[in-house]
Amino acid sequence: MDERLRFIARLLEGEKMAPLCREFGISRVTGYKIFDRYKDSGLDGLNDRSRAPYRQANKLPFQIERTILGIKKKHPSWGARKIRDKLLRQFTMVKPPAISTVHAVLDCNGLVKRRKRRRHKASGTALIGASSPNGLWPLARVV
Repeated sequence: MDERLRFIARLLEGEKMAPLCREFGISRVTGYKIFDRYKDSGLDGLNDRSRAPYRQANKLPFQIERTILGIKKKHPSWGARKIRDKLLRQFTMVKPPAISTVHAVLDCNGLVKRRKRRRHKASGTALIGASSPNGLWPLARVV
């Protein structure tokens, strides 16, 4: 903000844009952008702006998200498949979200229980126990 203010002050004193931009280490496009923001918004135009996008193209509409959460609240045992089928029947004119999207909405709101991973024990051949010390010798046959 301070650098931009100094830049604008010197520009208003009558200095030329190109040498001033070179001195501040910015492109002329950036210099004109700063100057235009100052002309449009005054000193508030020199503040840092958010870099977040104005909208998210693939974001699910909040009405559908609210409906998904409402169905889950009524039927806690239902999963993403049943909720999507309910949406299909309830709103025939609107294209319903994918099952994975419904699951993602439920997961983001903490409504999905994680299943424990099933561990399979390796079933190998049973070991033969030795009847006395040094009584069992393993042999490797090389052909």
